[in-house]
Amino acid sequence: MDNLMLNNKIYLEGKIVSELQFSHEMYGEGFYTFNLEVPRLSDAKDILSVTVSERLIGGMELKEGSEVIVEGQLRSYNKFVDGANRLILSVFARNVEFCIEKSKNPNQIFLDGYICKMPVYRTTPFGREIADMLLAVNRSYNKSDYIPTIAWGRNSRFCQGLEVGDNIRVWGRLQSREYEKKISDTESIKKVAYEVSISKMERVSKDSNNQETTEEVMIEKIEE
Repeated sequence: MDNLMLNNKIYLEGKIVSELQFSHEMYGEGFYTFNLEVPRLSDAKDILSVTVSERLIGGMELKEGSEVIVEGQLRSYNKFVDGANRLILSVFARNVEFCIEKSKNPNQIFLDGYICKMPVYRTTPFGREIADMLLAVNRSYNKSDYIPTIAWGRNSRFCQGLEVGDNIRVWGRLQSREYEKKISDTESIKKVAYEVSISKMERVSKDSNNQETTEEVMIEKIEE
């Protein structure tokens, strides 16, 4: 398998909650998108966008309400929306099958990438420690996916010692999060952010013999 397929892996189990919509065509191959509702351990659910090739689902009767397993990679691209460039995240499916038996972990992601902006550490009004990091994850054909990630607790403090260019591996889940954006002193609109919530992370470095060493593997309970 291509090593660049090993540095970006996602596994989801959930229910299709939209119709399949035609997205685009590339080299004669049609691609479709749908929304997948993925449960958390709490009552909350994440609504995630999935992109799939028509060749991958040929013969499958995928429809709203279907319970499926999706395996693939998390991709990013820029889209011009409401007069501004926005970073759009979508799960690029490499395998889709019907979900017969549900597992305990319906939302798992692994990324091996590089920090491309200085991590931003902050404390929430409720006293939770958080760090935001933007990871660049290499893809074939000299492309990269830029993926927002969020670390909690001890992991967020660890992020304060990281620098642009550091090689980081993270494990966690892909989440959707609603927030309100102020557009004036009296008005705000609801928006949705997509990010990887980190449960475990490590920094990767190489010695003079090009041998990998890893540092500070931490496991932190992530907010549900």
